[in-house]
Amino acid sequence: MIERTVVRCAEGHMFSIASFPMQQLGPDRIGPGRLIRCPRCARLRHAVPVALAKR
Repeated sequence: MIERTVVRCAEGHMFSIASFPMQQLGPDRIGPGRLIRCPRCARLRHAVPVALAKR
């Protein structure tokens, strides 16, 4: 089963992706953000995972 992650781009658009590419992180990396093509505005944007509230 593919795990999906909800992210928010720098423009504020929220969308889900198949996987948030965190496995390339090294000890030097600061912050969880990545450049991802936003499906809403079709541009490369800085995106970070969204903490979803448990119901």
